[in-house]
Amino acid sequence: MESPTHFTPATWLQRTLREPLTHFIVLGTLIFAADYLLLSKRGDPQEIVITKATYDEARGAFLAGMKREPSAAELKVLTDRWVDNEVLFREGLALGMDRGDQAMKDRVVFKVLTATQSGLALPKIDEAGLREWFASRRDQYDLPVRLSFEEAVLAASDATPEKLKKFVTALNAQQTPELEGSLRIFKDRPKPSLDQSYGAAFADALAKQTLGTWVVLESQEGYRAVGLTALTPGREVSYDEIKERVYTDWKEITSSQLTKNAIREIAKKYRVRDEGKNS
Repeated sequence: MESPTHFTPATWLQRTLREPLTHFIVLGTLIFAADYLLLSKRGDPQEIVITKATYDEARGAFLAGMKREPSAAELKVLTDRWVDNEVLFREGLALGMDRGDQAMKDRVVFKVLTATQSGLALPKIDEAGLREWFASRRDQYDLPVRLSFEEAVLAASDATPEKLKKFVTALNAQQTPELEGSLRIFKDRPKPSLDQSYGAAFADALAKQTLGTWVVLESQEGYRAVGLTALTPGREVSYDEIKERVYTDWKEITSSQLTKNAIREIAKKYRVRDEGKNS
């Protein structure tokens, strides 16, 4: 297969959007990075300081998009992205690329990114190499179990295990429950998304329930009254089914890693000091 010798910022951004930890927060991350580039005060041009304000901006961007606090790993992804952008910005300033761009300093980042990527080339890979690459990541391609279910949402004061059990007992007996609640309907949800939202134990237990029967299950945020309405089994996907997608993913992931390595080489000229991690 012919390997391209050049990739663009758009390609890098597309790959970033596909990364498991960042695809759902990258937009907020980039906004956070651009805003912080405009607002931060810099002292020594060779020193990059990660402050408490940097972490606060990262948490705020994540919370706005995901409606929850980021994990330590997710917060590291955000701050690493900020450092990458700061390195590119500093490099752009050193090369004079900010001239005429005082109001849009984030453009400097992409100018330096373009210049950096222009000298990068993807390695060659053959069919055997792609099959091996696919095999090492096949869990990302296999089709997951998908579940459809209903949840009865009661007032917080009524959402105790005892009251929920009485509630579902009435529903299963086709009687009118004493308590009132609203109904939420979930269609064809992949199990990994339920693992993240409700907890793996909840998702595993839900997948084992009898269709049409209401039960009380404990999630990572409390007990819930739910009824499984449909389940689609997962299945393994073969390389031959998605070989073109595999090649595209390999190109994007490899180009992203090459770009990251190049930025890390540039970053060696700078001192990164973290003042905000334990603040």
